[in-house]
Amino acid sequence: MPIVNFHLVEGMTSAQQDERLLIGASRLYAEVLQAPMERVRAFITPHPAGRFAAVGGLAANNGLHAPYFDFIVLDGRPVDEIHRLLAGFTDLLVDILGVRRDLVRGSCRRVAPEDWAIGGIPASVLRKDEVEARARLAASKTEPHA
Repeated sequence: MPIVNFHLVEGMTSAQQDERLLIGASRLYAEVLQAPMERVRAFITPHPAGRFAAVGGLAANNGLHAPYFDFIVLDGRPVDEIHRLLAGFTDLLVDILGVRRDLVRGSCRRVAPEDWAIGGIPASVLRKDEVEARARLAASKTEPHA
């Protein structure tokens, strides 16, 4: 399930930076979600500078690299994990690409397990035990203590 996509201005990164970003993001995802690496996917979607606007102007004219990223988690993940990923992906962009932190934007999309397929099988079926364990843990954290 763990999938992250970085939207970057084409030509503003090197192949080495792209590799470091993708590998770093994959490792971060696996660590934070405690997920096996084989589940993780990381992508870069390049956008021509003439089709990427930030701070009111085209990157082709203002030279600003203002990356956007989005990532997916199965619904039920703790908010602290999502916050760690939001901060971690931002840190990777700042550290590896040298972009200004204030220009980075990111979002998390939560997907219901019944709406996500793994090899054609809904995650609600294939990952049933994991999903139920997360739900029990979340419920136990919200129950009042006697």
